[in-house]
Amino acid sequence: MKKQTNQLIKQTTKIKFKHLNFWYNGKQILYDVTLDMYKNQITALIGPSGCGKSTLIRCINRMNDLIAVAKAKGEIRYNDENIFEKEYDVVKLRKKIGMVFQKPNPFPMSIFENVAYGLRVDKLKDKKKLRKIVEDSLKKAELWEEVKDRLDLSAFRLSGGQQQRLCIARALAINPDVILLDEPCSALDPIATAKIESLLLKLKKEMTIVIVTHNMQQAKRISDHAIYLLNGKVIEYSQTTQMFENPQDNLTKDYW
Repeated sequence: MKKQTNQLIKQTTKIKFKHLNFWYNGKQILYDVTLDMYKNQITALIGPSGCGKSTLIRCINRMNDLIAVAKAKGEIRYNDENIFEKEYDVVKLRKKIGMVFQKPNPFPMSIFENVAYGLRVDKLKDKKKLRKIVEDSLKKAELWEEVKDRLDLSAFRLSGGQQQRLCIARALAINPDVILLDEPCSALDPIATAKIESLLLKLKKEMTIVIVTHNMQQAKRISDHAIYLLNGKVIEYSQTTQMFENPQDNLTKDYW
């Protein structure tokens, strides 16, 4: 992997990978991933299908723990704490690191209750505060004006793009520090995709964002830094403009 640029090093580190290796059912998926992700930046994970992008992003909030045949070695340090330590509070971790999946996955309940779900799990009973957080989260997700008069309707009544923004609002409601997105626009039309991209550019002012994307133009449009993965290995990591305009590795050049 090429060395990170001086511009990158000056950023504040939010997530640090140190020699991360990952196996699924005995097959190695990630090899010696060592890099930093930076605060209030959008980092894009790019590369061909099956290269380990989704596995890497799911390591950050330990979602891979739910897979019995999964095994990770190495470190991921979030706010300078190793999340793989036995005593680390995984529930707390997932409250601070939200996840949005490839396909919109609203719960079978109302628009309001979808956003309020995590707050109710946290036993927030103050109705006034609950409604305020739901409204604020929908506003941050740029969905409030579209749904404010139908909060009691089923979330399934929304369009695909609206459902994905609802899922983002649900993640925002618990006040995360980091948002992980695994190809959030792959099932959306260009207009819905543009709304999601505009939203992410605004949200990075408040949080750190990591996005998996197959869309090279999307990575160029919204990310500050890009990681090119191939066969589970980090081939190149740099500022996005540098990677697309002046890639340092021939394997990266071949991918374009």
